Amino acid sequence: MDDDLTATTVTLDDGVPAYLATPTRDHPTPGVVVIHHLPGWDRASKEIVRRFATLGYAAICPNLHHRDAPGAAPDDASAAARAAGGVPDERLVGDVGAALAYLRAWDRSTGKVGVIGYCSGGRQAVLSACRLPFDAAVDCYGAFVLAPPPSEVKLSVRPLDEDLPNLGCPLLGLFGAEDRNPSPVEVADLERRLTELGKNVRFHTYDDAGHAFFAVDRPAYRVAAAEDGWRRIADFFGTHLGS
Repeated sequence: MDDDLTATTVTLDDGVPAYLATPTRDHPTPGVVVIHHLPGWDRASKEIVRRFATLGYAAICPNLHHRDAPGAAPDDASAAARAAGGVPDERLVGDVGAALAYLRAWDRSTGKVGVIGYCSGGRQAVLSACRLPFDAAVDCYGAFVLAPPPSEVKLSVRPLDEDLPNLGCPLLGLFGAEDRNPSPVEVADLERRLTELGKNVRFHTYDDAGHAFFAVDRPAYRVAAAEDGWRRIADFFGTHLGS
């Protein structure tokens, strides 16, 4: 781990702002697209981007809620996105694709790029890995991959069962046994479905954790689960992306 990094906000080719952190070392570097959680493009998401840079990756997190309130503060844009039922899948794929293209065009890129998402971003990471040419993907407690949201969850998203045969890279999934969305049953169903499709999947569930156990700024944070999860992510991306 090297704490020497550079971080800044850039604008993707599709006009979406994105937070970029890169190691300062002058070596070829793989990349990671970070998909933020439903609360939005916040400080905690940017801290995750910087942590990937300390692990040796060029990491970028696009503001996926920008289009819901252009020019507004990130919190206001996120509120607008939630009121609209979340980010539409086609728009999501376009904005994540622009972030992927940015990392592949970066002058020190090895060409290898992974994607990781948290909460709603976990589902979106799976979708992105089915639609875009990523080299590895990580789903951190993403719900509604196979099952539609219940009526009390105001998200306009559909199940991804039709997309799953197109998953084109290895997938790591990290979940909490105390989570309700996704529940352990939904996680087991997804693992079974992907295994039946012959996909390279590795899922792990933490008994003492619920939803958002990576979120250091929320009561749901679980130190042991988060630190073990980071170790698994580093090993997984190291195997499939290099460092």
